[in-house]
Amino acid sequence: MRRVTADELQHLIEDATFDYTMGDNDAALDKLARATAAAPDSFAAWHAAAEINFGLRRFDDALRAAEQAHRLRPDDLFINTTLSRVWMEKGDKARAEHFGAQAKIASWKDQLKNPDAHRGGL
Repeated sequence: MRRVTADELQHLIEDATFDYTMGDNDAALDKLARATAAAPDSFAAWHAAAEINFGLRRFDDALRAAEQAHRLRPDDLFINTTLSRVWMEKGDKARAEHFGAQAKIASWKDQLKNPDAHRGGL
């Protein structure tokens, strides 16, 4: 598969998200499969695939996609939260708690780096 430009990739992800919200799950999954194949190092594509599969209760597929996103950005708050949710649904409370803790750590690091963003506009 040919590589896609950043704009093409963004459009694929946005179109997939729109398809999912409109109930066209097959089209959404197809676009995300194309996005991840064309740009295997795209955190956004893998995270979108994880979230859409999670929403469809396809937890094994959500886990595979989330693990790819996590490989790309292990300290990301959102992917750690996604992994926590997936593991909870799969019945592994210990792993869910691990990734939940990682998400909290990421949040605290962000607050330390950007304290003004977390003051509620004060």
